[in-house]
Amino acid sequence: MAFSSCSYVKEPLNWAVDVVTPYRVEVVQGNFVSKEQVQVLKPGMPREQVRDILGTPLVTSLFHADRWDYAFTIRRQGTPPQQRKFSVYFANNLLVRFDGDDLPTESEFAAGIDNKISKSRKIPKLELSESEINAIKPIKKTEQVQSLQTAPVNLNYPPLESTSR
Repeated sequence: MAFSSCSYVKEPLNWAVDVVTPYRVEVVQGNFVSKEQVQVLKPGMPREQVRDILGTPLVTSLFHADRWDYAFTIRRQGTPPQQRKFSVYFANNLLVRFDGDDLPTESEFAAGIDNKISKSRKIPKLELSESEINAIKPIKKTEQVQSLQTAPVNLNYPPLESTSR
């Protein structure tokens, strides 16, 4: 089997170009607003309370002083880009209404941007049932005190400053 010099060199280069991909910078802009945050919002809340829940808005306009816009975009290698918009409206410094794109929960968002986890992997349940709570044995204070009393105590500390000057 004879190889020409060009085909011998060209095949490894094609392989290297196919395997090596350039680094692409992850671009995250704006405030991520989750479904859980929106569920806490209630009409009549003051601006400060809305800011505590959603964070400082990305866009505040002099022409629309009674509207805050929260925009969020993320471009991450290996995942499709995401863009969301959410607006809150005020009258007399109180929340009147809010609207925007359909927002994901925090766990849905994390699963959507994680390019290392298989999409078929289930998100773990983060709460305990009543039987699981009852199965946890509480630590008695006497056990804590006994464990502290059995710990070795070293009262010979070195001096904090050098004695020679």
